[in-house]
Amino acid sequence: MEIFDADERHIPAIQQIYAWHVLNGTGSFETVPPDAAEMGERMRKIQQAGLPWFIAVSEGDVRGFCYLAPYRPRHAYRHTLEDSIYIDPGFQKRGAGSRLLEHTIQWAEQKGYRQLIANVGDSENRGSIAVHQAAGFEMTGILRSVGFKQGRWLDTVFMQRSLGTGDTTPPVD
Repeated sequence: MEIFDADERHIPAIQQIYAWHVLNGTGSFETVPPDAAEMGERMRKIQQAGLPWFIAVSEGDVRGFCYLAPYRPRHAYRHTLEDSIYIDPGFQKRGAGSRLLEHTIQWAEQKGYRQLIANVGDSENRGSIAVHQAAGFEMTGILRSVGFKQGRWLDTVFMQRSLGTGDTTPPVD
């Protein structure tokens, strides 16, 4: 498996993976899958902001994707990012999520970011929670019953990992 920067050629595969998660999973709180044009626009906005959108490729096929986004728009949050990871349902538990997250963490540390947040949809999303814990994330909070999808209330789990020197030194602006 290899990790690459995503580009427009990968949008159909990215959209297909994400659509499956929207329709069948609880990791995304969206209920209607965005079309390829919307997924392409989302990817362009992330990349135009200077942030990465990575794909995991195995045997020539996109098996998952991960991107980083600003945690919040206010200026004081500028050293903190939030990750999003989605894996092809037929390729889960094969290391794609771990590889993508590891690659993403390395990128963020090289760029000088200090904190990485995971906002895991659904406290029963054991796969995402486990991947993040294995990468050094700690659970920092749970918002109970903030979403309703697939006939049940869903929690949001916040996880956090320091990057580089974290909060032990002031950032260089």
